[in-house]
Amino acid sequence: MFLSFSWMVITYISILLAVAFFTLLERKGLSYIQARKGPNKVGYFGIIQPLADALKLFLKEENNIQNSNKMPYFLAPALSLILSLSMWSLYWSNFHLWYFSLGMLFFLCVSALNVYGTMMAGWASNSKYSLLGSLRAVAQTISYEVTLFLILLSTITISASFNLTKIYNHQFMAWTAILMIPMFLVWLVVCIAETNRAPFDFAEGESELVSGFNIEYGSGAFALLFLAEYASILFMSMMTTLLFFGANNFWLLDNIMFWLKTTLVAFFFIWVRGSFPRMRYDLLMKLTWLSFLPVSLMILSSILSTKFIFNF
Repeated sequence: MFLSFSWMVITYISILLAVAFFTLLERKGLSYIQARKGPNKVGYFGIIQPLADALKLFLKEENNIQNSNKMPYFLAPALSLILSLSMWSLYWSNFHLWYFSLGMLFFLCVSALNVYGTMMAGWASNSKYSLLGSLRAVAQTISYEVTLFLILLSTITISASFNLTKIYNHQFMAWTAILMIPMFLVWLVVCIAETNRAPFDFAEGESELVSGFNIEYGSGAFALLFLAEYASILFMSMMTTLLFFGANNFWLLDNIMFWLKTTLVAFFFIWVRGSFPRMRYDLLMKLTWLSFLPVSLMILSSILSTKFIFNF
């Protein structure tokens, strides 16, 4: 029991450290995209800048908002981080505590709960800016979850399994990204919209909402929201690799190749943020309901009909 608990603590600490240094990668990547240096003062080439930022955030004084709903206000960041970290239990490391034979269903259930942390944070702050930001984020996340689920159903239909390990190993001969290029491109856009990243970061529209649903948060509570957001980005990068860039022939290097592909997908989020301006919100909603949803339904129906014909 103690050993299992120790591995659980080590796993979650490793995820939080990965999030911290992913922020360093983002700041360095954006700085070189914009022809500047980025963090380079704290430590060797700024390597310990994320640790200094975390220390600064957690040592700052917490805001005491008189008109806020205290319990939901402080519960929302913790709930967001717990949900983000719980999804990482699907990663099949040598030290995992439990094994999900229906891991895809667990992912669908937990990802559908993510909107509650955002909504709670925006509502409990009792600020019109945070409430509008949370409403935007919830509407955006729920809209794109429909397309997300349809894409997941397509990959499940191809591999005929809800088990993430079987879906990964099913691509031994050919990656799903090659077999379904349109679906893969739609998935990339949906992942960016699901994680509220630029150019779809309408929950944090600085020009009209200042900072969106987290405007009233500071110090440790803001750090928890920040960690939850970036842990979700890394997890969606891992899911992209798992669903579309599966097993390879070099089985001895499979774990190294898996994380190399995951890192490249995570860097894609940074690359998109440094390349594209923010869209209009109404165009974003039209994109999913009038474009992505019909395309996803059409591809899913074609896969189902093909499977039915061959099985018949």
